Amino acid sequence: MNHSQLKISRSKLLENYNYFRSKLSKSTKLLVLVKANAYGHGDVEISGLLEEFGADYLGVAFPIEGKKLKNAGIKLPIVILTPGYDNFEEIIQSGLEPSIVNFDAAKSFVAAISKLGLKSWPAHIKLDTGMSRVGFMKEEIDDLKIFLETNRSIDVKSVFSHLSSAEYDLHDDFTKSQIELFTYMYDIIAPVFPVRPMKHILNSSGIERFPEYQFDMVRLGIGIYGSTYVEGNTSLKPVASLEAPIVQIKTVKNVTVGYGRFGIADEEGKTIASVPLGYADGINRHLGRGNASFAVNGVLAPTIGNICMDMFMMDITGIDAKVGDTVTIFGEKPLALDLAKTLGTITYEIFTSVSARVNRVVTE
Repeated sequence: MNHSQLKISRSKLLENYNYFRSKLSKSTKLLVLVKANAYGHGDVEISGLLEEFGADYLGVAFPIEGKKLKNAGIKLPIVILTPGYDNFEEIIQSGLEPSIVNFDAAKSFVAAISKLGLKSWPAHIKLDTGMSRVGFMKEEIDDLKIFLETNRSIDVKSVFSHLSSAEYDLHDDFTKSQIELFTYMYDIIAPVFPVRPMKHILNSSGIERFPEYQFDMVRLGIGIYGSTYVEGNTSLKPVASLEAPIVQIKTVKNVTVGYGRFGIADEEGKTIASVPLGYADGINRHLGRGNASFAVNGVLAPTIGNICMDMFMMDITGIDAKVGDTVTIFGEKPLALDLAKTLGTITYEIFTSVSARVNRVVTE
């Protein structure tokens, strides 16, 4: 390895896929989220694997993400979760399925179907049951029913909502109230359609903790990538491993290391390894100055000095290492969760921060 790479384990992805699949009945469909470059893991690579594993749907946030997958030859239906309110022609022409979150979007969608001379187009209706982000509210449900009755060009494939706090047991009453409200709202609009639309509300934590509410489909996000916020789950495997080689080793004393001279090698001397990954690649600057340790030959070694744009330095004093040896930023050790804790954030941010210039490589 002569450059940095994000290694994606096909077998671990499949293990995680099968773990979640095992919690579902045979008839329950699985939508897997590959937005934000598959949570930083490589959207084309991951989508190809998921298609092979038997996923039913893919979900992305924006039309540009869906178009990229279509252009790469992905055949699975792709739901656009954040379609905006006025670019439905582009979505339809790209063969994508929008989620409809409010009346402005619904009207714009109907107009686009008509303008393109189509009879109907598939869409997914989003209900807001307590996330307070996007979606139709409880007080709008009767109007929504009338709208869908009078605008038959919207071919509603599914009706869904999003749980805000499924991983936190202290919010279980709230989660159940969300599911109740969702069922109530769904039951008002479902009879409008000749074919009952699929119903889905569970996210990764929901699948783990509330499988009894799996309904017709579930939406698997962070869980497939091997990260969980459900206490006590040890079944998931980290799919990605961010690695880079040591490009230089120096033994120095009485010098400072890096920008701003924050790294210090005193009288005793230190062995410094330079690694070609920096904050432009997703190595957060707050991980510098010894705040984090990365693995080289199975031993954790702390950073020294500030993280640079394209490189960081490690103090490998006393560790047996040579130029070309692999440094693991996150993977099995340390876990992305360890870095997230250091930074006071969540693994989602660690994964999605890995920049596009880091090569994604699928391994067995």
